[in-house]
Amino acid sequence: MKKNVLLLETVADEAMDLLNQAASAGEIEIFTAYGNKPLTDILSENTIHGVITRGKGQGNKQLMEACPHLQVIARCGVGLDNVDVNEATSRNIKVVNAPGSNSSTIAEHAITLMLMLQRNLYESARQVKAGNWDWRNQFQGDELSGKTLGVLGMGNIGKRVAKLGDAFNMRVVYWDKFSVESAYEALPFEEVLKVSDIITLHLPLFEDTKKLIGAKELSLMKPTAILLNTARGALLDQTALLEALNKGVISGFGADVLDVEPPAPDDPLLSHPKTIITAHVGSLTATTYKNMCVSTVKNVLAILSGGIPQPESIFNRKGLGL
Repeated sequence: MKKNVLLLETVADEAMDLLNQAASAGEIEIFTAYGNKPLTDILSENTIHGVITRGKGQGNKQLMEACPHLQVIARCGVGLDNVDVNEATSRNIKVVNAPGSNSSTIAEHAITLMLMLQRNLYESARQVKAGNWDWRNQFQGDELSGKTLGVLGMGNIGKRVAKLGDAFNMRVVYWDKFSVESAYEALPFEEVLKVSDIITLHLPLFEDTKKLIGAKELSLMKPTAILLNTARGALLDQTALLEALNKGVISGFGADVLDVEPPAPDDPLLSHPKTIITAHVGSLTATTYKNMCVSTVKNVLAILSGGIPQPESIFNRKGLGL
């Protein structure tokens, strides 16, 4: 039986080729929500068996209600903020993601932000481009070697960042809400905040991690400390963060994620002299984007054809009893 696949967003060319090959073989039919036809029309006229999205297309209850024969909903990525996993599980729908696929690139991005802030590289390069070579006479920066790196969240990405920090001759300490195996020193949450020169967030977003870092937590950090967030914007209280930067409670902030994306053009964090913020591009390297999309599509096609997907790709496998 031919299965119908709905794409809520575009995917990498290599992944699209796999879908087109399956369509040419008569295994699936592809529908795109980003084309000229309204999504409501697609859903009302067709039985959808699989949904593929990236970071914006919503796999919510309304979509699932409109697709009573849905077998799988997949995100070409790791986080599942835009997919209602509990609702899917209650409907016996498999939720697929690409765990571990972005560990290396996000870790590299975190280290890049770390270096740029610690060594004040962004401002240094900006001044040279402006023709102000003499700015070197007022340069203030430092190196990573000998500093303490605090990793909040020792999952796949956190472990990679810790290893890179170790290579820079940093002392690495960490805290995780779960018990994890690590060669590095585990400390209580508040102790990590107090002793670290650089703190990097690599936690999932749960109800108990929302605004995990607020005014109280920022006040425990060193005034010379740098805070990094390449995980989820809502882990931080951005109002408290802005106040901390303005008052010198901490010295810098680097991020690839914000609580609201895209942010308002006049968001003061964007132009703040103590911040470096990128537009959620950490996973958009050519290699990682391709790998995430290809692995996700392969697993979706396996599920729809009755094959065997990678077990770890089914995020809610325990909830489904798999």
